[in-house]
Amino acid sequence: MLMLLALAGGSWCCGGSGAAGEEASWARQREDMVRTQIAARGVRDERVLAAMRTVPRHLYVPEAQRAESYADHPLPIGEGQTISQPYIVGLMTELLGVSPGDRVLEVGTGSGYQAAVLAAIGCEVYSVEIRSALAQAARARLAELGVKGVDVRAGDGYGGWPEKAPFRAIIVTAAPERIPQPLLDQLAVGGNLVIPVGAYYQQLKVITREPSGYSERDVIPVRFVPMTGEVEKH
Repeated sequence: MLMLLALAGGSWCCGGSGAAGEEASWARQREDMVRTQIAARGVRDERVLAAMRTVPRHLYVPEAQRAESYADHPLPIGEGQTISQPYIVGLMTELLGVSPGDRVLEVGTGSGYQAAVLAAIGCEVYSVEIRSALAQAARARLAELGVKGVDVRAGDGYGGWPEKAPFRAIIVTAAPERIPQPLLDQLAVGGNLVIPVGAYYQQLKVITREPSGYSERDVIPVRFVPMTGEVEKH
């Protein structure tokens, strides 16, 4: 959940040729988003690009924000949270290094958009959202849109989802000051944890679990909302 800049337009309606025209307009905006914001910045994984061409981002933002759905910046989704800038969604998804059938943990469901992108790749997604209203709305939205392979629950993501561990990949969409140990413990050997870390100054990091420990690399500076809940006690 994060920041940057550009623009898009359109509105959503139902029925008849008008709806078909609107759908074509949204599809063009998705294509432009992928081409100019994501692929142009170096995201190369074709499965990621195809998923982001497919998932209707405008249906994962509040109606008042819909005209800016495909713009190059984050958008508010309520409860003080945001849907991340499209490039960041694409980059983080690519950094996960996932394939169809992989089990993925998401900490911070938000509107459900990131989970839908992972599901479009063919991943089995378990998503935890600390704000129950957002979790409930995301669960309903994903069901209404026919998204399969995503299980959403309300709860504190600090502890992960131990019953479903280990995970081939873990993505965190809020920033802790330190990486939660339970998430490291639930990462499968060979798997990647993609997480923003820091207070005011944050780095997007990739943590890879090796047979004998963990490796870590910094990717880019980012600005996410802070992770809350149990993590604040540690």
